[in-house]
Amino acid sequence: MRITDLLKQSAIELNVSVASKQAAIDKLVSLHDKSGNLVNAAEYKKGILAREEMGTTAVGMEVAIPHAKSTAVKAPALAAITVPNGVDYEAPDGQPCKLIFMIAATTDGDVHLEVLARLMQLLMHEDFTAKLKAAKTPKEFISIIDAKETEKFPDEPKAEVPAKKGYRVLAITACPTGIAHTYMAAESLQKAGDSLNIPIKVETNGSGGAKNVLTEEEIANCDGIIIAADITINLARFDGKPVLQCAVSDGIHKPEELINKIVNKEVPVYHHKGGSADAPKKRGGAYGHLMNGVSHMLPFVVAGGIFIAIAFLIDIACGVNAQEVGSTFGTVTPAAAWFKTLGGVAFNLMVPILSGFIAMSIADRPGLLVGLVGGFLATSGATFADPGAVNTVPSGFLGGLLAGFVGGYLMLAIEKMCDKMPKALEGIKPVLIYPLLGLGGILVVMCAVNPFMGMINSGMSDGLNAIASNPAMMVPLCALLAGMMSIDMGGPFNKAAYAFATLNLANADDQAYIIMAAVMIGGMVPPIAIALSNTFFKNRWTDEERKNAPVNYVMGLSFITEGAIPYAAGHPLQVIPSCIVGSAVAGAFSALFGCKLMAPHGGIFVFATMQGTWYFYLLALAIGAVVSMFMLALLKKPLNKEIKKS
Repeated sequence: MRITDLLKQSAIELNVSVASKQAAIDKLVSLHDKSGNLVNAAEYKKGILAREEMGTTAVGMEVAIPHAKSTAVKAPALAAITVPNGVDYEAPDGQPCKLIFMIAATTDGDVHLEVLARLMQLLMHEDFTAKLKAAKTPKEFISIIDAKETEKFPDEPKAEVPAKKGYRVLAITACPTGIAHTYMAAESLQKAGDSLNIPIKVETNGSGGAKNVLTEEEIANCDGIIIAADITINLARFDGKPVLQCAVSDGIHKPEELINKIVNKEVPVYHHKGGSADAPKKRGGAYGHLMNGVSHMLPFVVAGGIFIAIAFLIDIACGVNAQEVGSTFGTVTPAAAWFKTLGGVAFNLMVPILSGFIAMSIADRPGLLVGLVGGFLATSGATFADPGAVNTVPSGFLGGLLAGFVGGYLMLAIEKMCDKMPKALEGIKPVLIYPLLGLGGILVVMCAVNPFMGMINSGMSDGLNAIASNPAMMVPLCALLAGMMSIDMGGPFNKAAYAFATLNLANADDQAYIIMAAVMIGGMVPPIAIALSNTFFKNRWTDEERKNAPVNYVMGLSFITEGAIPYAAGHPLQVIPSCIVGSAVAGAFSALFGCKLMAPHGGIFVFATMQGTWYFYLLALAIGAVVSMFMLALLKKPLNKEIKKS
């Protein structure tokens, strides 16, 4: 479908003056509505705003392409405006947008992705965008697009032309969302190939599937392949060919350099033997491996946290007294117990998934088993001793991080050791030898690590009891306990603080209730601080992180600290110190305000047990969360524009 088929003159307005991104969106929606493209303008606008919440649709180069699929759209259509003075659209390159297209798509099909891909390729040509910005009339605007589209996309699209010999360089482009950057890199490489007079074909792995797919014949006849991707690409089909791997941003900004490396034979030949030892090394080093684990863990955290919050809500709605039921709050009624159990299952898988996919990123498929088991051992606190004979202490998500990295590199070492085994055993390596040696290795490592967690826990408990014996130390003690809740969010520090507070509840005195309030507020601060940071300091976070952050408001208010774990795992040196300080501040203010809590769990759902001090408690929580937010803004610098997700 051609762009000019979707763009009416009535949906184009030139030389517009808009004061804000919101005003630009309103203008474009009104153009769609005026042109008869919409059933319900308000409903369509909701879809546009929801997409913008996931991350700006500005792509840089003074261009933005907001888009949405909606039942409020009659048929696929485009609207466009030019803004000579520019408008701040939160573009990744920081430049104001002067050319904005808005795509309206129906819910059946992926027309918007096709149009977006085509637009991105055309808009990579600066002379083309300059002409559009200078257009005097909507008719001229459309004619400029028609001329360029006819030149770039003849009636028979390149992707559908029968495969032919002669491409010297092949390439694959892909980004995590498979939209803008995928096609920007493809167009940059194509333009560079044309300018260098080097035949090149680019396969795009976008969200609508692979397009312009490389054929076996083309692969056999080319000089080499460029992989400009921020996701893992299966390279088995390129066995025996020079393969150059780089970030998708390099495909956009360094296309000539990449092509010349292939042509000048500066790229090593890739050999694929079917095992993970032969798989290409993932880009990004330790951070890349870490984010692979975090991104797979996020759905478990979000879904599990929401289910647990629902369980609390059901018990409250059914009249359950949180103070009377204590730690069983959230499981008293059958419906609540059902939600709490399922949420708990998701949470129990959270750390093993983190560890498993870190290890898999390092060592490919054989690393998955080692990482998953290592993560499970971290959460169970398993040791060499009889589990029934000792009080095991989980090592939490920090232990899971250790298990993921140790497991992955352990697996690589095992594979290297097995390289000299007889070729006759090649077939049983991935199904027998690797799993057995890897499993045995990670069992030894984690069972050796976990006992130290128990010793740390015992030492902390003794120290806390000693401090608690001095009434004058109440405020410092509460600050310490609240801060401990944020150190490892489920590990020995967190568990020691929580166990100390809940055991003290048996004393049924004011001191015990003040301590319990401080501990709970310490566990509520991290998720809320993360959500606030993603709301008010968006340039510190990727699109995926911002998309998943709002649910942390719910988890934080429900005393589900685990909502912050993906962010702490992905950015430990920035997130953990910020959360510790904010939690400690909140705990100190809670004690100073004399807040007393009789229930050990439930967050805002148990505020009714606070004997009228709940408003001071909310104030302490807000102070601590804001402190964490600002400290995080100082420690975590704005993202490099080139590595932001598309």
